[in-house]
Amino acid sequence: MADMSSMNVSLPTPMKGWVEEKANAGQYSNTSDYVRDLIRKDQERDAKIAHMQKLVTQSLQSGVSSRSAKEIRQEALRQAGIDI
Repeated sequence: MADMSSMNVSLPTPMKGWVEEKANAGQYSNTSDYVRDLIRKDQERDAKIAHMQKLVTQSLQSGVSSRSAKEIRQEALRQAGIDI
């Protein structure tokens, strides 16, 4: 297990109740597990946004394509593994 350190977080009463309900529902072993899961999901979301931004930047820098919109769409679907 990773080296752990503690952090105190103040929550409004309704949020505290929400976190405790999630932990008590059995999906998480305790409130800390729930908060860690939220943070992991946020980190994954940020990584996906950064990746998408990189793709947008690359596409803007690549210039205008000589392919038609239909050809570009078909290629994108092919790369995504979607049968057309």
